[in-house]
Amino acid sequence: MRAGYSMTPQAALIDLLERLGANCGAEVFLSDVELSQWPSAAVKAMKSQKLIVRARPSSSTVCPGCEQECVMPVHTLPASIGSPASFIVCDSRSDTNRVPVSREHLTQWKCEADAVCGFVAASRGLRRSGKKNGSDGLWDIGLATGDKRSQMLCLQAKGELSLVVGNSKLPLVELLEYRDGEYSIDGVMVCQLVDAATTADERYTPTEIKREARKLKTQAMHEEWRKAYRHLKKNNPDMTDTRCAQKISKMDISQGRTAGTIHRQMKK
Repeated sequence: MRAGYSMTPQAALIDLLERLGANCGAEVFLSDVELSQWPSAAVKAMKSQKLIVRARPSSSTVCPGCEQECVMPVHTLPASIGSPASFIVCDSRSDTNRVPVSREHLTQWKCEADAVCGFVAASRGLRRSGKKNGSDGLWDIGLATGDKRSQMLCLQAKGELSLVVGNSKLPLVELLEYRDGEYSIDGVMVCQLVDAATTADERYTPTEIKREARKLKTQAMHEEWRKAYRHLKKNNPDMTDTRCAQKISKMDISQGRTAGTIHRQMKK
């Protein structure tokens, strides 16, 4: 890996996504030590955009005791004052026993396929699909719209990460952008990908696409009810839930639904 001072924020994320693709979408872990070698702006953006999230401390690490760099299990003793003491028991050398391990070597961050799906959806303003999959190397992201059609946008993780629509796909790293301290996905290329797909994903016939679109529209409507409910309760703490539902049923956001229907959904 190139040293942190020569690596650009875009190159750092490309490095991470290439690892995830090679791992077929399974979790990829990074330590604080490794992240310290990356551009601070890149790490900040990855954390704020939830491309990497805090994971459990590592149970093994490279022993810092000598140049052999053995990967060894870590033992941690609770401390009554300060941080717990972590160490490796070296069984390879007679002049070494317990080798202290710093917290930075054990603190881990992880990236996984679902986090990348969330990033792509947020970047393009897509509502995430409610389906959870990935067993076939394909994760649903959300319904994307081009100039000609709307189709399900998916993430494929088979050796590399690709965005897939029907029979068309593009490597994700080719759509990656970084500016003003934030990562994003090229929207023009996503639209072109959607329109270029002449064959839809066999899991999504036209009827199923329409059903998915209606489902997302209904979810958005329910969220509007919840926002209205929270607003009413904030301004009128003593107003009953039944009264709130009645008021929302008279608003345009009710879309003709009854107060009873709204009442069942507005607090979920």
